[in-house]
Amino acid sequence: MCIGDERGYSKRGTAKAQVIRTLDELAHETDHERGFFYHFIDARTGQRAWKSEASSIDTTWLLCGVMHCREYWADDSIKRLATRIIDRADWNWMLRGSDLLSHGWNPETGFLTHRWDSYAELLAMYLVAIGSDSSPIPASSWDVWKRPMRDVDGVIYIDAETPLFVHQYSHAWLDFRGRRDRYANYYRNSQRATEAHRQFCIDLAPKFPWFGPDMWGVTASDSQGGYRDWGSAAAQMDGTLVPCAAGGSIVFLPDECGIVLQTMMDRYGKSVWSRYGFVDAFQPAAKWWSPDVLGIDLGIMLLMAENTRSNSVWQIMMATPSIQRAMDAVGLVKV
Repeated sequence: MCIGDERGYSKRGTAKAQVIRTLDELAHETDHERGFFYHFIDARTGQRAWKSEASSIDTTWLLCGVMHCREYWADDSIKRLATRIIDRADWNWMLRGSDLLSHGWNPETGFLTHRWDSYAELLAMYLVAIGSDSSPIPASSWDVWKRPMRDVDGVIYIDAETPLFVHQYSHAWLDFRGRRDRYANYYRNSQRATEAHRQFCIDLAPKFPWFGPDMWGVTASDSQGGYRDWGSAAAQMDGTLVPCAAGGSIVFLPDECGIVLQTMMDRYGKSVWSRYGFVDAFQPAAKWWSPDVLGIDLGIMLLMAENTRSNSVWQIMMATPSIQRAMDAVGLVKV
């Protein structure tokens, strides 16, 4: 909504009015548990759907959007509603007596067994929790989760053999460029991960001839067989390409990723482009083009494209006191 308002995608005032309606619904009507929203909710009623969990990571992305709206619009209603939603999240409860955040909580069974204990899309979540005004967790939690190293043909980076999106999501909101803690420069780390993934895909060209230097990218997405959590093992791949792999990494390798998106348009045209942008995934040899629209995959491309062209999301988010406080607390300093 902020990007659309800034870019003139809608009439002046339309996005703001929609944001107020959405924030009011989230603040007063939508199901939550101690400020953590359920992974899936019914869009008509705001009630929990499919017996899903109150999710720490999915709440994080929502809170980042809410925080962005609060800082973008100088509006008392937005600031009041946004602050209510942000401050309601009880991060200490989500620690469940540990130094590591839980994946979530289920009304029927309690806390999920898994914790955020190894590198993943967790950077922003821990920083939001550490910088919280109402329920901050200890800064020492930042040091507890593991940072496993990978070496892919001489490209060394932190990675737990997970899909490419884990290197994207936190960077959509927070600007890690030129910063490092005692472990890593996380922006450069995600650059390396993208470089390694690009080469991984290029190496699959003998099996999938449509792959190559200008046509690559696979991450968690739709597929001919339903949702697939595409990892980094070649055996998993079936030749599907996922536009948000390159689109969501465009801030890391602008030229290489931009060429991929342009090549997809030039080669496949309307087959890969719909009313809402790129299709979620496609397998050109099978002439399969995903019919589904996944907001999170389109969203990562929008946010990363805007940061690439203007830095505006980064500038707004990095100016917030809670984010500044968290960055300082964990030692993410400018170098």
